Amino acid sequence: MKNRLTLSFVLLLAVFSSAWGQMLNPIHWETSISVDEDGMGVMTFKAKIDKGWHLYALDIPEGGPVATSLNWERTDGVELVGKPEADRKPYEQVDVVFNLKLGWWEDEVVVSQKFKVPNLAGGYYIEGYVRYMLCNDVTCRAPANEQFKFVKELSQSQQLPQPGTRVDDGTRSQKPEVTSFSGEELWAPVEIHNEGDMGGDSSASYSLWYIFFAGFIGGLLALLTPCVWPMIPLTVSFFLKKSGSRGKSVRDAMIYGLSIIVIYLALGLLITGIFGANSLNALSTNAIFNVIFFLLLVVFAISFFGAFEIRLPDSWANKMDSKAGSTSGMLSIFFMAFTLTLVSFSCTGPIIGTLLVEAASMGDKTGPAIGMLGFAVALAVPFMLFALFPSWLKGMPKSGGWLNTVKVVLGFIELALSLKFLSVADLAYGWGILDREVFVSLWVVIFGLLGIYLLGRLHLAGEAAPKGIGVLRLFLGIISLAFAVYLLPGLWGAPLKSVSAFVPPLYTQDFNLYGGGFTEYDDYEAGMRESAKQGKPVLVDFSGYGCVNCRKMEAAVLDDSEVRRLLEERFLMVKLMVDDKTDLPEPLIVEENGKEVKLRTVGDKWSYLQRYKFGANSQPYYVILNSDGSLAAGPVYYDEDVNRFVEFLNEGLNNYKK
Repeated sequence: MKNRLTLSFVLLLAVFSSAWGQMLNPIHWETSISVDEDGMGVMTFKAKIDKGWHLYALDIPEGGPVATSLNWERTDGVELVGKPEADRKPYEQVDVVFNLKLGWWEDEVVVSQKFKVPNLAGGYYIEGYVRYMLCNDVTCRAPANEQFKFVKELSQSQQLPQPGTRVDDGTRSQKPEVTSFSGEELWAPVEIHNEGDMGGDSSASYSLWYIFFAGFIGGLLALLTPCVWPMIPLTVSFFLKKSGSRGKSVRDAMIYGLSIIVIYLALGLLITGIFGANSLNALSTNAIFNVIFFLLLVVFAISFFGAFEIRLPDSWANKMDSKAGSTSGMLSIFFMAFTLTLVSFSCTGPIIGTLLVEAASMGDKTGPAIGMLGFAVALAVPFMLFALFPSWLKGMPKSGGWLNTVKVVLGFIELALSLKFLSVADLAYGWGILDREVFVSLWVVIFGLLGIYLLGRLHLAGEAAPKGIGVLRLFLGIISLAFAVYLLPGLWGAPLKSVSAFVPPLYTQDFNLYGGGFTEYDDYEAGMRESAKQGKPVLVDFSGYGCVNCRKMEAAVLDDSEVRRLLEERFLMVKLMVDDKTDLPEPLIVEENGKEVKLRTVGDKWSYLQRYKFGANSQPYYVILNSDGSLAAGPVYYDEDVNRFVEFLNEGLNNYKK
């Protein structure tokens, strides 16, 4: 998950991921074949995919993840007809990391290949493998092969050698021997003592807690708007005067607060029900939705600046008010809560909209409901507290111009947040209109103007200039201006770690004084030999061209100044791409799980190394090795917490010295 920033720029928490490095098998294949009496046949390959994982489609643009494909090693006695086809269309969306439109399937899919048998009596021999790649929201599996073979007895002239033999000049050779790798001691399996230590609370749990607290902060902000704040004393006073029994009045006020919670929670559940889990999960990277979100937040900002009000029809509020007056008991209290919700919509609507956008873009299916729960709790608790302690009402600040100031401040913040969503769409479509320095420049201007406004040197049309500013407003103005100054070095490539979840990645920066680099070896044995020469530990990075989270780790962690300094000065780095399609000079035969496995590409070799030596098959996956191939530290999986990664590097250095 990405690090988030609250509206007050202080909610910066670590993103923890589960330990997904263990051997996983989230897909199960079933193969079958059928041939009719006319010699027309079809092979089917049914994939059952575990919940939360997706299988990439048959047609993936060049430069993206590994597409699902059928690869034929022998097709004797048959003629293939057409191309492989799936029984349903893949889900498609633009991926902001690859800047490509990608397709995938979830749950289940059947891929079929038609063929013709010219001579049914002669039989057929079909052998090959399905090449595929799986990912979820946290990790990706290395590309893998699923072998298949369909045989019907052939005539004598078509007899073929048994699997595992090699034909040369028409003669049968002996079964090939299992490959022995050079530097075999470097391939020796290691024992993982701290499996999962670098994982913490699941990213899903963190995401839900973040959404809840973001909603709670949104509810507190809504309290400070001109539509809600004056309602607190009016509503509480109404309940206290409604009955001679203070206890009953307090009980009614608490029911009133609970009714507010129920109403907003129902709204969140409704949003989830309308969009569905799959749609919400797609919003975080869907370019079209992000453009809509951008425009929506800009409209909200303009509304807060006072250009117009977003409000529901007055007839709705009047109808709810009449319902409250014509009913009695708990039902009347519920309708009063509904009336408050409708009347205050002009102020709470933009905050609710922003919250729902943020919750939906985090991809959790329960996000909107959790966000609305936090919002409603913050909105309802003051009503209940003031009902319990009515004397507090005397100490409440009176309504006035400060409430309008809150709205304007929220307008600036909405405008700043909107750029985040435009940035996602810009990266997805490659427009290049919101590169990192443009984004940072706009934020410098927005928060600079906000600081000037808070200090009373700027006011909007129709708004009276303040006669003086209070201490709180002074400090908030200083904080806003200081934040704008903090952003300035980002124009020249400074990492700006505290807002890295918002600003575009460093590679979009045209002018970057933040440089440096280190050599990355793409061959395991070569990197280990160089380690012995230089006397440095090796950071082995099992990655992939099609690994989204690998790119996220590189941007959020490996590009960090402290991490780069350690890697440049104290380590050798070996990056092994498990989906490298470069063919090996000749296939390698290895034995795995009691079966012979053929390694055809460079990526196959490095994927096998990860499985054989470390017992893992997911990426990104980081380990630190001594020069002899023994383990110094790790493993570490997808985790954007820079401090934890630095701890991992220092642990490797300390163990290497020992």
